[in-house]
Amino acid sequence: MRLVIARCSVDYRGRLTAHLPVATRLLLVKADGSVLVHSDGGSYKPLNWMAPPCAMTKTDPDELQAEQGVVAVWRVVHAKTGDSLTVAIHELLHDSTHELGLDPGLVKDGVEAHLQELLADQIHTLGPGWSLVRREYMTAIGPVDILARDHTGASVAVEIKRRAEIDGVEQLTRYLELMNRDPLLAPVTGVLAAQAIRPQARTLAEDRGIRCVVIDYDALKGSDDAESRLF
Repeated sequence: MRLVIARCSVDYRGRLTAHLPVATRLLLVKADGSVLVHSDGGSYKPLNWMAPPCAMTKTDPDELQAEQGVVAVWRVVHAKTGDSLTVAIHELLHDSTHELGLDPGLVKDGVEAHLQELLADQIHTLGPGWSLVRREYMTAIGPVDILARDHTGASVAVEIKRRAEIDGVEQLTRYLELMNRDPLLAPVTGVLAAQAIRPQARTLAEDRGIRCVVIDYDALKGSDDAESRLF
């Protein structure tokens, strides 16, 4: 993990365009290649980012940028979409690198763990002809909640949340990118399953080809018969 604090401007170009004017920000460069731009606020959510697979190059500023006070330029390009994130650094305040090691992954709370168990036992909830391969399928960056096969026999990675937000989509995206490198699994599609899914998370997931499924926890437990309800 590389931590950089710098006065910088940031420009995103691709399916959308976005500009962050010059300000002091935290830049995170992770071992998986992702680059995230944070301000001193907004909780965990970055102001902008580039997810892997991507590559970063560092160049000297051109004449115009140098006149504007830029001392270095980072350009991060996504390998598949060609989207780019350009960080123009005006002043470098801190630059350090830290080895974090392998993360054991998120420890589920009781509800998420129970949801995983119930959905694994009733995998047909996701579609007729589906079968369970295993729960907690381990990858190099942590366990996928459920690995299943759909009615065609294709692999599906299922990430389970109580309330799905953008970070859940990013987590599943990282799993899918890694699993699709395995010829014994590929192609692997994704399902984000949750009791509630934020609209922003649904939009991002669907843009990445990830299916969103809202889980009825009571129905899975058998304490609520959805077919017998009046509403």
